[in-house]
Amino acid sequence: MNHILVLGVAGGSVIKTLSEEIKFQNKITGVEIDPEIIKIANTYFHLDQIPNLEIIIDDAFEFVLKTKERYDLIIVDIFQDTTMPNFLFEEFFQNRICFLLKEKGIILFNTMCLSEKENLRNKKYLENVNSALFIGRTIPRVEDHNELIILERK
Repeated sequence: MNHILVLGVAGGSVIKTLSEEIKFQNKITGVEIDPEIIKIANTYFHLDQIPNLEIIIDDAFEFVLKTKERYDLIIVDIFQDTTMPNFLFEEFFQNRICFLLKEKGIILFNTMCLSEKENLRNKKYLENVNSALFIGRTIPRVEDHNELIILERK
């Protein structure tokens, strides 16, 4: 993989895992809407010391509309406390992030499921995947309430 996109940086735990545990040394682009969170992440978690990381302060939806880049891996990790913005599950957004994937690219979408409604939301999301282009599956109940949706470009 040459380029990873992380939508929703927050404290940077996903990026730290990529950098320190997986030892990923190619380009990582992180998109975070809140500049204050990035200041905290830089101060306490030293994200600004990761040489292959570019942080972009922007709304994830706006960013994916504007970017011309293609990515090998897109990680979607966007939460507002225990809820997730609706746009993440809209067909337009799903199609756009799928379009941004390189051949054989992967999307890892971290979701929260606290109710049956949210379980059904994830099921519908997978049903909307273009099965001619993508293989979709889930890893249920990561950390009790999280379900990881994985889309792999064929």
